[in-house]
Amino acid sequence: MSEIAAGRPGGAQTTHPDGRVELDPAAPLPANGFTNEDLRPVPVARRTWTTYNFLALWVGMAHNIPSWTLASGLVALGMDWKQAVLTIGLANLVVLVPMLLNGHAGTKYGIPFPVFARAAFGLRGANLPALIRAAVACAWFGIQTWIGGEGIFLLAGKLFGHGWQTAGDIAGYPWTQWLSFLVFWAIEMAVIGRGMETLRRFENWAAPFVIVGALGLLAWITAKAGGFGPLLDQPSKLGWGHGFWTVFFPALMGMIGFWSTLSLNIPDFTRFGGSQRAQIRGQALGLPTTMTLFALLSVLVTSGSQAVYGEPIWDPIALAAKMESVPGTLFALLVVLVATLSVNIAANVVSPAYDLANLLPRFVNFRTGAMITGVVGIVIMPWKLISDPHVYIFTWLGVVGGLLGTVAGVLIADYWILRRTELVLADLYRRGGAYWYAGGWNWRAVTALLVGGVLAVGGSYGGPFPPDGMIPTLKPLADYGWAVGLTSALLLYTALSTGAGRGPGRPGGSGRSPR
Repeated sequence: MSEIAAGRPGGAQTTHPDGRVELDPAAPLPANGFTNEDLRPVPVARRTWTTYNFLALWVGMAHNIPSWTLASGLVALGMDWKQAVLTIGLANLVVLVPMLLNGHAGTKYGIPFPVFARAAFGLRGANLPALIRAAVACAWFGIQTWIGGEGIFLLAGKLFGHGWQTAGDIAGYPWTQWLSFLVFWAIEMAVIGRGMETLRRFENWAAPFVIVGALGLLAWITAKAGGFGPLLDQPSKLGWGHGFWTVFFPALMGMIGFWSTLSLNIPDFTRFGGSQRAQIRGQALGLPTTMTLFALLSVLVTSGSQAVYGEPIWDPIALAAKMESVPGTLFALLVVLVATLSVNIAANVVSPAYDLANLLPRFVNFRTGAMITGVVGIVIMPWKLISDPHVYIFTWLGVVGGLLGTVAGVLIADYWILRRTELVLADLYRRGGAYWYAGGWNWRAVTALLVGGVLAVGGSYGGPFPPDGMIPTLKPLADYGWAVGLTSALLLYTALSTGAGRGPGRPGGSGRSPR
């Protein structure tokens, strides 16, 4: 082992032979409002996640109802099933790159996303990208919880009879649907309240269970159809010419936007990684392969539903509700619950829990942050967010992907280009250290974030946006929002920081950042 001094008392950090770094346990972090037990670096002894843990995490997160219906949205745009699966597969290969780049810092230093962001944005400035990510996660949490509750409502109706689905209305929905929503919400809070180790164990068994459930649905519909229906034989309405490419690029950005959230806060999980090899192999095996195969599976099942029922049924809940067997319905209900729980807790509760803890570390720990996320997920009224598909598609997948792409661009430029992956770990928690900048804010990162965000989403059009775009001159960039945001922010931040002479905390420097 070798030790690297951080340049000030109590800042010693130890680098292990495999490259992972931890703080000297004899040098406690200062109690200055920038740390608590959930934000501290994870000791190497507790970084135990294996390749299977990361693989299971992605299998559990990818196998959910919204990702099942991604292919349907592309087919509705005129693609055939091959084009839809190709688009989804390519998008996940693209988003895997920032996922692995940002995940490296988590495994090397044992730090969560908001602490990692301090290196680029400053100890206080990191709250800006963290709260953007948290807001998106809270909204996604509410949407997924409503979907999970809807699954309970529809499938329970098969068990309890017609009266369950025709119960008296409250605010436009049967009271039984509100009850289903709250029951699902309570289950999620109970699981996440037990901490990250419980989440790891849950994902380990949830992943294979959901796969078995999806394959069971495929076997059931195949048996009823006597083979697959005509959907696989339908030609593309777009062809492979100009019409296809006009739809392909914005669709690709939308599919990338689906996981652009996790490409930022992936250190929240990789901080528990047993090695860089474990997180790289686990993610590379888990994300692109799982999402692509799941899209293919959804197409096959939907094709079978068209052969059986005369129309394609893309919603797996609605399809499962057509089962005549009570045991089959109960099994389908359990699969829906586990699948939605798996993705919602991992993707949409862990991140805001850490982000809120980063905002007020003295008052908010991981569990408190998770509970706040749960409450916000109800307050935002998710049933209204998904009632308008234009708002869901154009605002959520397009705009959110563009904004989060800018954050990814800044983080990648700072960690890989400027620092060459070297951080002064103790200074991520210390006033006046290498990442304090001017009052805790790095104006270069904030500038790159704002400029990149305007370029990425300023030209947004359609749905809730003006037909000519919010900023008409930027409309041509809107279809490439995530790529524009990431590239522009990366280049601008690099240029601004290089012009200052050196990257903050880079090896060979003083460890202090230019202001």
